Amino acid sequence: MQVYLVGGAVRDELLGRPIKDKDFVVVGTTVAAMLAAGFYQVGTDFPVFLHPTTQEEYALARTERKLGHGYQGFSVHASPDVSLQEDLQRRDLTVNAMAIEVTSLTDDTPISGAVIDYYGGLDDIKAKTLCHVSKAFSEDPLRVLRTARFYGRYHDLGFRIADETLTLMRELVNSGELAHLSAERIWQESSRAMMQISPHIYWQQLYESGVLTVHFTPLHYAWNNGQIRETVQTALYFSGQMQLNLSQRWALLMASLDQSLFNIDGINDTLTASKNIAHIGNVAKVPKAQTQFATLFIQQAKNVSAINELTAAQKIDLIQACSAHKEPDRLSQLLVTSHVLQLAQHHRQMMLALNSFHTIGMEDVAPNLQGAAIGNALRQARIERLQAQHNH
Repeated sequence: MQVYLVGGAVRDELLGRPIKDKDFVVVGTTVAAMLAAGFYQVGTDFPVFLHPTTQEEYALARTERKLGHGYQGFSVHASPDVSLQEDLQRRDLTVNAMAIEVTSLTDDTPISGAVIDYYGGLDDIKAKTLCHVSKAFSEDPLRVLRTARFYGRYHDLGFRIADETLTLMRELVNSGELAHLSAERIWQESSRAMMQISPHIYWQQLYESGVLTVHFTPLHYAWNNGQIRETVQTALYFSGQMQLNLSQRWALLMASLDQSLFNIDGINDTLTASKNIAHIGNVAKVPKAQTQFATLFIQQAKNVSAINELTAAQKIDLIQACSAHKEPDRLSQLLVTSHVLQLAQHHRQMMLALNSFHTIGMEDVAPNLQGAAIGNALRQARIERLQAQHNH
């Protein structure tokens, strides 16, 4: 029997990131032997066991064969003759397919600390690349969401998704396999991605891969508008930097559905947006708390953003609408969420102005100008360009 620390713990140790969970693979043993050692079996589709003391997961080495649709359509083979290399080959990304051998079932001290790397995970960590282990990547549609989540998780370290992996992700989307994902798994991956430091990267990747058309259709159509997409992505970025909670982050994403919040005339008003939030909530099994807060946010966003202009009567009505007299924290969360959205809107405006500034150079002013006249001409040309952008 050999026991190996695998997956995320190995990856994060190499990246110098905190290790949250430890998962182990056991090679050369049986279900009966694990039970005899005092482990508790929890896996229904394949043999996974909990350590009697640490509650960490130990799985028997296994192989899989695709039989049906979705991430559950697999036949699993777990037996003492399955090797570590065979087990790691079925994993999604090379950075998740490394292992370190440990002493025993009851002692997770590494024997040597040497990283077992059959599929190039060490090289991909050095190259800061997320790359699939094998073509079997295409058999599990959940891997599209997982890869997007890992991209968001390590984006701040400079990671990217390999071109060939992006191709497989798009092929999976086009195959229709994502339609077979359960709503619970979609929310599980999406909510975890939302609470990362760069939540905007996950949603950006899902948009670019076409995933939003499958499970978040109203959001996909809203994000076809560059102003809305860029503003909300910036707001999500700020939400990660400011450590907003899940309800606040979800509300910022769902704000995409109300064009009126972005001063865009269209059919997607607050009432339509509320219906679309409810629709997405049903399709993706979004918890009621997040759906309710997002709906409340878009309904009250304009009032919350204009607190200084509200009359006394309007402030009392706002308190009543938010049930702030019962839950004052909710009003505080709405105020912060509104502030982040406004901050993102202001940021986008100034980035456009900065782009205008850099677009105009010496070649855009008369060559015969001298001294202060050059600076004045540059300033005027930049102002005119920015005004033209606004008018357009």
